[in-house]
Amino acid sequence: MIKQKQLGKHLLIEYYDCDSEVLKNTQLIDKYMVEAAKMAQATIVESVFHTFSPWGVSGVVVIKESHLTIHTWPEYKYAAVDLFTCGKTIKPWIAFKFLEEKLKAKRADFAEISRGVVERIL
Repeated sequence: MIKQKQLGKHLLIEYYDCDSEVLKNTQLIDKYMVEAAKMAQATIVESVFHTFSPWGVSGVVVIKESHLTIHTWPEYKYAAVDLFTCGKTIKPWIAFKFLEEKLKAKRADFAEISRGVVERIL
Protein backbone atom coordinates (compact mmCIF):
# COMPACT_ATOMS: atom_id res chain seq x y z
CA MET A 1 0.00 0.00 0.00
CA ILE A 2 1.42 3.38 -1.03
CA LYS A 3 1.12 6.15 1.57
CA GLN A 4 -0.20 9.37 0.07
CA LYS A 5 1.14 12.73 1.16
CA GLN A 6 -1.58 14.68 2.93
CA LEU A 7 -1.74 18.15 4.41
CA GLY A 8 -3.90 17.19 7.35
CA LYS A 9 -5.65 14.53 9.37
CA HIS A 10 -9.27 14.93 10.48
CA LEU A 11 -10.66 12.75 13.25
CA LEU A 12 -14.46 12.71 13.52
CA ILE A 13 -15.33 11.33 16.94
CA GLU A 14 -18.53 10.37 18.72
CA TYR A 15 -18.29 9.81 22.48
CA TYR A 16 -21.19 7.88 24.04
CA ASP A 17 -22.40 7.36 27.62
CA CYS A 18 -20.43 10.35 28.90
CA ASP A 19 -20.89 12.07 32.26
CA SER A 20 -23.84 14.48 31.78
CA GLU A 21 -22.55 16.87 34.43
CA VAL A 22 -19.24 17.22 32.63
CA LEU A 23 -21.03 17.78 29.31
CA LYS A 24 -23.05 20.65 30.86
CA ASN A 25 -20.03 22.44 32.32
CA THR A 26 -18.75 25.00 29.80
CA GLN A 27 -15.69 25.95 31.84
CA LEU A 28 -14.67 22.32 32.24
CA ILE A 29 -15.22 21.53 28.56
CA ASP A 30 -13.12 24.60 27.62
CA LYS A 31 -10.36 23.47 30.00
CA TYR A 32 -10.35 19.90 28.68
CA MET A 33 -10.31 20.98 25.02
CA VAL A 34 -7.41 23.37 25.63
CA GLU A 35 -5.55 20.66 27.57
CA ALA A 36 -6.21 18.19 24.74
CA ALA A 37 -4.69 20.64 22.25
CA LYS A 38 -1.62 21.08 24.45
CA MET A 39 -1.24 17.33 24.93
CA ALA A 40 -1.39 16.89 21.15
CA GLN A 41 1.49 19.41 20.95
CA ALA A 42 -0.61 21.95 19.06
CA THR A 43 -0.06 25.70 19.16
CA ILE A 44 -3.18 27.36 20.58
CA VAL A 45 -4.36 30.59 18.95
CA GLU A 46 -7.72 31.11 20.67
CA SER A 47 -10.64 29.25 22.22
CA VAL A 48 -14.33 30.16 22.15
CA PHE A 49 -17.13 28.27 23.92
CA HIS A 50 -20.87 28.84 24.17
CA THR A 51 -23.43 27.47 26.66
CA PHE A 52 -26.88 26.62 25.31
CA SER A 53 -30.10 26.87 27.29
CA PRO A 54 -31.08 24.75 29.08
CA TRP A 55 -27.76 22.93 28.56
CA GLY A 56 -25.17 21.82 26.05
CA VAL A 57 -21.87 23.30 25.02
CA SER A 58 -20.30 24.13 21.66
CA GLY A 59 -16.77 25.29 21.28
CA VAL A 60 -13.65 25.55 19.21
CA VAL A 61 -9.97 25.69 20.01
CA VAL A 62 -8.28 27.32 17.06
CA ILE A 63 -4.75 26.04 16.72
CA LYS A 64 -1.98 27.12 14.39
CA GLU A 65 -2.29 23.67 12.86
CA SER A 66 -6.12 23.91 12.34
CA HIS A 67 -8.80 23.31 15.04
CA LEU A 68 -10.48 21.15 17.67
CA THR A 69 -14.27 21.42 18.06
CA ILE A 70 -16.90 19.95 20.34
CA HIS A 71 -20.67 19.94 20.68
CA THR A 72 -22.32 18.26 23.68
CA TRP A 73 -25.80 16.84 24.27
CA PRO A 74 -25.87 16.18 28.04
CA GLU A 75 -29.42 14.83 27.86
CA TYR A 76 -28.12 12.01 25.62
CA LYS A 77 -24.72 11.68 27.37
CA TYR A 78 -23.20 12.30 23.93
CA ALA A 79 -20.45 14.52 22.52
CA ALA A 80 -19.36 15.06 18.91
CA VAL A 81 -15.72 16.11 18.49
CA ASP A 82 -13.62 17.04 15.47
CA LEU A 83 -9.84 17.07 15.69
CA PHE A 84 -8.45 18.58 12.49
CA THR A 85 -4.67 18.82 12.54
CA CYS A 86 -2.04 19.62 9.96
CA GLY A 87 1.65 18.84 10.00
CA LYS A 88 3.65 15.88 11.20
CA THR A 89 4.30 16.95 14.80
CA ILE A 90 0.70 17.05 16.07
CA LYS A 91 -0.62 13.96 17.86
CA PRO A 92 -4.44 13.97 17.60
CA TRP A 93 -4.78 10.41 18.93
CA ILE A 94 -3.39 11.58 22.27
CA ALA A 95 -6.11 14.26 22.37
CA PHE A 96 -8.69 11.59 21.44
CA LYS A 97 -7.75 9.36 24.41
CA PHE A 98 -7.49 12.30 26.81
CA LEU A 99 -10.99 13.56 25.94
CA GLU A 100 -12.42 10.05 26.12
CA GLU A 101 -11.12 9.82 29.69
CA LYS A 102 -12.15 13.33 30.78
CA LEU A 103 -15.68 13.08 29.32
CA LYS A 104 -15.92 9.65 31.01
CA ALA A 105 -17.10 8.10 27.77
CA LYS A 106 -17.93 4.42 28.00
CA ARG A 107 -17.42 4.02 24.25
CA ALA A 108 -16.41 5.96 21.18
CA ASP A 109 -16.71 5.71 17.41
CA PHE A 110 -14.40 7.54 15.05
CA ALA A 111 -13.43 8.06 11.44
CA GLU A 112 -10.09 9.36 10.21
CA ILE A 113 -10.11 11.37 7.00
CA SER A 114 -7.06 12.46 5.04
CA ARG A 115 -7.34 16.16 4.23
CA GLY A 116 -5.51 17.84 1.38
CA VAL A 117 -4.20 14.75 -0.39
CA VAL A 118 -1.42 16.40 -2.38
CA GLU A 119 -1.80 14.35 -5.57
CA ARG A 120 -5.43 15.51 -5.80
CA ILE A 121 -4.45 19.17 -5.31
CA LEU A 122 -1.67 19.34 -7.91
